[in-house]
This record gives sequence, structure tokens and C-alpha cells, in this order.
Amino acid sequence: MSSEIDKTIMIVDHDEDFLEWVDKHLRTPNTEILCYENSQKALDDYLKKSPDLLITELFVKPLQGMDLIKKVRLNDPNAQVILTTSFPPSSAVIEAMRLGAYDVLRKETLPYDLRPIVEEALKAGDEIKSTSQSADSSSKKDSSDESIIGRSSAMQDVFKMVGRASRGDAPVLITGESGAGKEIVAGAIHKFSKRSGSEFVAINCAAIPENLLESELFGHEKGSFTGAHSMRKGRFEQCDGGTLFLDEIGDMPIHTQSKILRTLQSGEFSRVGGNENLTADVRILAATNKDLEECVKNGEFREDLFYRLNVVRVHIPPLRQRREDIKLLADFFLKRNAEQKKAPRLRLSSESVELLESHDWPGNVRELENTLYRASLLATADVLLPKDIPLGIIEQGEELDSKNKESSIKDSISILKKVSGKNPFIPWVESEFAKASYLEHEKDLDQALAWSKKSVEIEAKFWNVYTLSRIYGAKGDYKNAIKTAKQSLELAKAANYMPYVKMNEENIANWSKK
Repeated sequence: MSSEIDKTIMIVDHDEDFLEWVDKHLRTPNTEILCYENSQKALDDYLKKSPDLLITELFVKPLQGMDLIKKVRLNDPNAQVILTTSFPPSSAVIEAMRLGAYDVLRKETLPYDLRPIVEEALKAGDEIKSTSQSADSSSKKDSSDESIIGRSSAMQDVFKMVGRASRGDAPVLITGESGAGKEIVAGAIHKFSKRSGSEFVAINCAAIPENLLESELFGHEKGSFTGAHSMRKGRFEQCDGGTLFLDEIGDMPIHTQSKILRTLQSGEFSRVGGNENLTADVRILAATNKDLEECVKNGEFREDLFYRLNVVRVHIPPLRQRREDIKLLADFFLKRNAEQKKAPRLRLSSESVELLESHDWPGNVRELENTLYRASLLATADVLLPKDIPLGIIEQGEELDSKNKESSIKDSISILKKVSGKNPFIPWVESEFAKASYLEHEKDLDQALAWSKKSVEIEAKFWNVYTLSRIYGAKGDYKNAIKTAKQSLELAKAANYMPYVKMNEENIANWSKK
């Protein structure tokens, strides 16, 4: 009894020998391989048969590979496509990925790259199909109309405090880590208060130069300082009857703190350079990521102002302490992005949800929002896969602390394990190799060396030894770099990894000159 065909892969290439090799390399009892030298014929059959994966060379005829990708993706926006070519120009790689290709592979690396990436692409296609089919059933549960989002018990406590704070007019101190959503909570307090019909004005005390902050808050008279060409009302006057949100109040200068205190006590203030006492009916909400009690002890924050502000306290827990809220927040951000861009809404695969929920989010909700925004720009289908989500990207000049670095390592290992499956080419995923690779990239060479040595002891495979040689080379230990590169060279020859034979030979030659 013949096995039922589970997957169909279409291969398009001008080289008959290459087609034969790929057919032999990928064919299984459950996989149908369709080979074409004519790209137009391939396109015609693709539209009829809708294969699970298309692998096309760049320079096929009569339709070039890029044109073939365009037409396939136009017909099926979620089509899984891999482009192959020898030494592809950067423009081709960029254009292919822009069009939604799953990957671009150099033919020289295919003995290693092809099978694992094909398996990954097929798995991604399955995930996209299953996610798309279940999307409608969950769409009615969207929370985009809510001002603040969360179903965790920690956020339920926050909601309760917001409700209590909204009843009256007392000052509120909102605390929490950077990016936790303090301004959103402040906005919700205003929205549900009796002042909701009036202005909500937010000001970041840390973002305004010290010499301008007082003018920003209280206004100034004409001629009160250089550049004051006319009278200007401050934020207090602007939101009379409404709510003033002072974000990062822990960074407010001491002398400005005293003027805020006076206003809270008497309701009066004066513009910079003015003598007239003004009044404004303003409710004060303040937020900080600092420990204000500690700031008071250190003389950095007025004790009397702290007690004036700390009438009602709302603490927002970090996102890592309310992981059950991550998917809810992610869905909200993706829907909002789609509405703003007037584009189709992106959805998360189940593996992407797992990835997001396993991340520690040192930047909290703001980091999650920015990550999903970047992911929406990188997505090649209407379902976000783990490969689309740029976790652990470090901006120039920033450094990860040990906790965040460990988190990123865990994320890397998690992704590698998920894409490896039963692929015999990358058994090192289960070892310490992923850690060594990550730390090599982060230039933590001593730790990378230690982990890679352990990896070699566990696996003693080509990739481990090859990585070990590169790390030795990066450290300037050329004796051991050459020694391990020679081991890697022999293993590469035995495995017929010819591109890496050449790379090892080049490394040995370069290190021998050092």
C-alpha cells in the first residue's frame, strides 16, 4: 500500500544535474518533488497544484526567479518560497526578502543548508495555515477598545486601584519600571474620573532641560528671559479643570519641586518673571521608575512633596510578572498597527506566542510594542513566525546586563530547538553550541570559549570544531585556531562540505601569517 503524499515541493532550475540532486536529497515516501527547467511551465502548474514549497533559482528562463516569486506571491501571499543562486548580489537578497521569500540560499552551502531550511519552511507553512484557519474564532475576543489591557491577577489589582483613584481628586503616584505603561494608567484614571471632559496634559520631567521646565509648567511673562518674546501660558493654565500628568517626577530639580509643592498646597502659582498669583483647578498625577523613598533619604527628592503626591499609590508590575497578559497585549498592538497603516492584520503563530511569553522583557510593554512593530515590517506572510520577531537586538552603544544576556541566550536556544526538529544536520542544538554561538556574537570570547570546549566534548562534530577554531582566531590564539581548523578541515572533507573545506583552508592560511 502506497503512502499518502503529505507535502509537495516544486523545484525550478536551469541545471538538470542540480534538479536531480535536489530530487534525490529531498524525496521521501510522503513527499512529492516536482522538477522544472522552464519557469513559465512551473508557474502554470503552481497555480493549478498549489505546492507547499517553491524552490527557484535566480537565473531561470523565461521568467527569472524574482519574477516567478512576484507572481506566486501575488496569487498566494502566504506562499513559502526559497531562492537559490551562486553568490547572490545584495540587491537580489534584499528584493527577494522584500517580496516575501522565506530564505535565500547560496548553492555552495546547500549540502548543509537545504534540508533543515526546507523542513523549517514547510513547518512554517503549516503554522501559517493553522493560524489563519483559527483566526476568525478569536477575533471577537479582541480587547482593543480597552484603555488598559490585562487579564492577570496583578493587572486586575491595578484596575481596582485605577477605579478607586478615579472616584476623587487626590494626587496619585504611579510607580513601575520603565516601559511598564505608567502614562496609560494615568490616562485611564483621567478617563474614568469626573474630569474626563477636560484636558489631559502629560509632561516628561526628564526630557525638558532644567532651565526650561519651570516655564513649561507655569508659563512665563514677556521679556522674563532671553527668547521670551511674548507671554506664554504654562501647562497648569492649559489644563485648568483637567489632569496634569508629571512623568519621571523623580528627575525633577529640587527648586522646581518646591514650586510644585506650593501649588499643591495653595492652588496658586505665578509665571516665570511675573508677580501675579494665578490659580488653576488641576489634578496632579505623577509617575516614576525610581525609588522615591530612597531619593528622599539621599536628599534628591523633597520629603514633603513625596507625602503630598503619595496619597494614592498605583504600582504597575513588570511584564515578566504577568506573562499571561503578553498575548493579549501583542494582539492589541498588531491590530492597532494594522488599523493605523490600513493594512491586513498580522497574527501570531503558536510558536511565536511561546517565544514572546518566554522572553523577560526588560523594556516591558514598550519593548513588546516596539518589537511587534519591527516584526510587522519584517513579516513575509500574514502570520508572524519566530524568525520574524527580532528579540535580543541591541542598539549601538547599549550593553546587556547578565540577566538580559541570559534571557537572550535562552531565546536563541528555544528558537533553534523549535526549527531543528529531527534534522540530523544540527544535533548540536541540544548541546551548549547555541550558547557559544551567541556569546561569540556578543564578543564575550572567554565565556564562548568555555562553552564551545564543552560542546566539542559532547558532540565532537564538525560544526562544533569549526566554531571553536573561529573563537580561537577571534581571541588571537592562532596556534589553537590552526590546530582546530585542521580538525575541522578533515571533518568537512569527510562530510563533503566543500565550501567549508575552502573556508578552513583560507582560515589556516590567514592565521599562519599572524
